[in-house]
Amino acid sequence: MPNDGTMVFAFIDSQNLNLGIQHAGWELDFAKFRRYLRDKHRVTKAYLFIGLVPGGESLYEYLQRSGFEVVFKPTTTYTAANGKATVKGNVDTDVVLYAAAKEIDKYDKAVIVSGDGDYLSLYEYLESKNKLGKILIPNKFRFSQLLTKYADYFDYVSVNRTKLEKDKK
Repeated sequence: MPNDGTMVFAFIDSQNLNLGIQHAGWELDFAKFRRYLRDKHRVTKAYLFIGLVPGGESLYEYLQRSGFEVVFKPTTTYTAANGKATVKGNVDTDVVLYAAAKEIDKYDKAVIVSGDGDYLSLYEYLESKNKLGKILIPNKFRFSQLLTKYADYFDYVSVNRTKLEKDKK
């Protein structure tokens, strides 16, 4: 990663991160994750994109206290095939907008946190601008194969379970 003085911004798809870690069988401690981003990847600013759900205020406050710049998206609720009500906050376009346009002149390298293939064009663009720092894949065993051409940029959140897992109380 870059030397000191380099501005590194993280752009985090919170749903992809959360689901990836859940599929790995554990729960992420976001405060530990923010420190990990700072210490290992030298992230100076971390944008966390999340769906805004009534009743989630304490979570949102915790995320902000942990050092994230929280970007809220409206959510929709739909009934899944199994009959269960599911809340969805689609953050992909906002991650791309912030990383490729709104913030691009403010950072030297971007760390993108997602294993979603929808970000392939963003990685191509950032690489062409020499701005792609790392791609943090939430779950080493669950990510889009479209991203394999960027494997040199990969780091895996799930392999850091001992450092990043929420304490069980």
